[in-house]
Amino acid sequence: MRALRCLSKGQPPVLETIARPQPAAGELRVKIAACGLNFADLLMVQGSYQETPAYPFTMGMEVSGVVDALGEGVSGPAVGTPVLVFGGQGGLANYACFDASRVTPLPQGTDMVSAAALQVAYGTSHVALGYKAGLKAGETLLVLGAAGGVGLTAVEIGKLMGATVIACARGADKLAVAKAAGADHLIDAEKDDIREAVRALGGADVVYDPVGGDQFKAAMRACNPEARLLSIGFASGEVPQVPANILLVKNLTVMGFYWGGYLAFKPSVVTDSLTELVRWHAEGKIKPHVSHALPLEQALEGMELLRSRKSTGKVVITL
Repeated sequence: MRALRCLSKGQPPVLETIARPQPAAGELRVKIAACGLNFADLLMVQGSYQETPAYPFTMGMEVSGVVDALGEGVSGPAVGTPVLVFGGQGGLANYACFDASRVTPLPQGTDMVSAAALQVAYGTSHVALGYKAGLKAGETLLVLGAAGGVGLTAVEIGKLMGATVIACARGADKLAVAKAAGADHLIDAEKDDIREAVRALGGADVVYDPVGGDQFKAAMRACNPEARLLSIGFASGEVPQVPANILLVKNLTVMGFYWGGYLAFKPSVVTDSLTELVRWHAEGKIKPHVSHALPLEQALEGMELLRSRKSTGKVVITL
């Protein structure tokens, strides 16, 4: 089978032909249909992601596909069942083996490209806004990086939860994508003063920040008393330093959030969320925005789209 492999730290991944894996006890094998790309994939290539596997490894964190074989002790899902899997690695290949506990069944007939865009992006926003920040109907949610892979899902889920959503993104084209996802107000990060624009709209009760840097600082200063700020990631390349005096004066709460981390210490948070998201997807309540669906041979081009911020929503690799 073919697989996109990271052979050593900092070196470009290469497409190799390797043996098809066999499922060990407690695992099942999936014939992969599609794999969603994430900013974390770029960090893994550099060796700077918090959960970079040992080299060499096959890239690809989240997949959709069909169960192909069951390992010893695994009773299901049955062979032929369409599934989602967050494996953390192994997804950019024709086949991969995963622990059966990480598998979420899908309804028959599910669009596999759309499903591959579901787990990390929607899971991050669903758990962060609901479980972590406790976003309430009627509150104002500020989403930074609102046209990106996770930001766009925060706009969509924020609206489903009854919030007024302020979307902040770079340029008219990206803001149009956020508007189509349900944003009530738009801020252009290329030319608008984020702090003043949010204040003019009444301030923010919850901030969803996958960007970091100066945008985090501006958002903090536009928060209402008792606002919650979710630190999701640092796409800007700058990890912001939090001024504790502002937290004190406004009674603010800054929350670090890493979706995949819950799999290690409280996996039910993730699995319960995915079950609900699969139901929402089947009911048409959420509609993943995939700006690019590319074959495995163009996976490096897909990663460059993420690096250069030329994609909106998700980039998905098809197999």
